[in-house]
Amino acid sequence: MALLPTLRSRNQNLADPFAAFRRELDSFFSDYNRGLPTLTEVGAQMPVLNIAETKDAIEITTELPGVDEKDINVSLDGNRLVIAGEKKQESDRSEKEWHVVERSYGAFHRAIALPFEPSDASIEAHFDKGVLHLKINKPTEVAKAKKTIDIKAGPPKGAAPDAA
Repeated sequence: MALLPTLRSRNQNLADPFAAFRRELDSFFSDYNRGLPTLTEVGAQMPVLNIAETKDAIEITTELPGVDEKDINVSLDGNRLVIAGEKKQESDRSEKEWHVVERSYGAFHRAIALPFEPSDASIEAHFDKGVLHLKINKPTEVAKAKKTIDIKAGPPKGAAPDAA
């Protein structure tokens, strides 16, 4: 019987001597952020979104679960579309002994730079089942301005030839 400590326990599989080391590393990294405040705990939160473009509009969907539509503010600042609001806490945290708190509360803010400056009337907003749907109609000059550029073979005119 060896007197020196070993990385392996007696009932561990001897075919994989690094399993205990791997478990220790996994445990270290899973506990790394435990006890540190996260951004969502202090209220700074950015909602996730999807942005799609059609010929006539830009469509944005944003997930805002647990938020009432009255707590959402959509505004324009030049060509920037700003989505802001607040998810309110449902109950007082001091009333209970909490074991796990993963849901976030607090203010959120997201700004999207658009490739044009939309008019107020060109934006439609709908909120359904925790998802904000925005449709921003493109101005007619932007929708028609799409142009295809021809690509020519060879170096550009006036370019020095490669000295290879």
